Order: sequence, then structure tokens, then C-alpha cells
Amino acid sequence: MDFMRAVGVDLGGHHVAAGLVEGAAIAARAEERTAPSREVGAVVAQVARLVHSLGASDAPVGICVPGSLDAARERGMMIANFEGWNGLPLRKLFEEALGCTVVIENDANAYALGEGCGMRDYVVLTFGTGIGGGVVVGGRLLIGAHGMAGELGHIVIGREERCGPGCRGLGHFEAICGADALERAASEKLCQGASVDLKTLWGRREEPGVSDFWDAALENFARGVASLVHVFDPEAIVIGGGVGSGEGFVDALRDKAYKYISEPFRATFDLRPSSRGTDAPIFGAASLAWEARGGRSFP
Repeated sequence: MDFMRAVGVDLGGHHVAAGLVEGAAIAARAEERTAPSREVGAVVAQVARLVHSLGASDAPVGICVPGSLDAARERGMMIANFEGWNGLPLRKLFEEALGCTVVIENDANAYALGEGCGMRDYVVLTFGTGIGGGVVVGGRLLIGAHGMAGELGHIVIGREERCGPGCRGLGHFEAICGADALERAASEKLCQGASVDLKTLWGRREEPGVSDFWDAALENFARGVASLVHVFDPEAIVIGGGVGSGEGFVDALRDKAYKYISEPFRATFDLRPSSRGTDAPIFGAASLAWEARGGRSFP
């Protein structure tokens, strides 16, 4: 059977969304705020309830989670914003609650797989609170020897900038260009310590001072993007996430990145916005479940 019919679940720290994917469309969906406790039993029960509400008991289920997984995709290694989840047998817990076989994957990897749109070699970067990423090579996710490949937010473009809790690395892409990092910098440089909304600030990018802030930020973004072009030689780099979805962001980033790219790569350099946005992880998780069931790989 070539017609994909599977459930994808995007589990985040603030929201959980489930969708029944049929072919290239989401036929039914359910979404709500993540259980406030974020305790594993409460969240697993919540996911099971949302999946069951879709009325697709015969469909395989894929669940994407925010963080690193082991190579076998059984346990969480470093699950962001879910205290106490590290080391737990997440796939088994979800299977017991749902009563069916479950596939789990890192959320950025699922985003990448769901974004494919016919490509077979491409990179997805999601610019949000941090920086997520996924790499697809020959139509398949790049997983790595230990299951942790594709952590693009942790490539090194700086020096002493500290990354977030659980990382302990210095100079990482995320530590410089993630929304949290940019908001801290903007608060200090532009707002005398007051809180900053990055999307609003992007809308003010032509103002004096604000334009200088964004010019410097885009230069950092551009160095990261150019590095990925040289490492992976992708058909395209796809930009998603809250910051990346700002009007004109991809065009501005493309102009900045071009000068950092080696001559042989310039003719094929393709930087584009996400086509599926927040639905991409649902499509990606569903496709993994469908393939595990024996269906044709997607897209």
C-alpha cells in the first residue's frame, strides 16, 4: 500500500499536537497545552488520549520529542525542558499507553523528514528558542554512530559563548543565534535590560540601532549556514522556526551567506523557507511510523 496513513505527534514543552496523516494532508488533528507538570506519566497519558481522539486505532504512530535519543531510538539521552526524562525507556512507555507499536525520533529530525518535498539531500535549520536541525542524505535521516548526528545548533562559530543547560559547550551556533541568546543581547544593547520580543524587533529592523543589531546577528547566522553548505553540499537548506519565519528573514540571510560560500558551491546554493512550518514534524513522525509498518518511504 503506497497511500500513507499514520499518526504523527509533535511533543513540545508548551504544546503537544497530534495529526492523522493521509497521503500528503492532515485529515484530523488534536492539540493542547502540554501537561503542566511535564511528568512522564501525565504526558504519556495525554499523548495517548490525543492520539485516540483521532479515531485511527489501526494507524501506526510516530512521536517526536525535543532532545537527543539513543541510537536504537528507545531511550531519551537529553530531553530538553522535561525534567526526569533522561534515560527513560520512552518508546516502551508510549507503546504501553497506546497499545500499539510506536516509533520515536528527535523533533528537529522529524521536522527535516517532513519538509522534504521531493528532495533527497537537504538540511533543515529551525531558528527558535534554540537552534535545531536535521540532515537528510539519500532520502534518509543522518543518525550517526551514536544516534546524535544533526545537532546543527552545536556547530562552533564563536569562542566563549556558553550554550544552554545540559550542553556545557562553548561558542555554539545556538549560544549565539538562538532566540534566547538574541533576546538577551538585544535586552542589554537596545532595551536597558527590559524584556524583548524578537519577532517585534525583526519588524523594527530598519530603525537606527536595531538595524545594526540585526546586521551583526545575520552575519553570525550566515557563517553557520555557509559552513553547512560546505559540509553537506545539499540540494537546499530549509529555514524554519519562529525567528526563521519572519517576513524577509530568509532573503536577508541568503544575501549575507553568499559571500561566505566557496565559488564552486555558489551556483547550487539554495536557501528557502519552510513549506510546511509547524506541520512538518507531524508529517515526519508519521512517515517514520508508516515506513516502520512496511509502507513506502516518504516523501
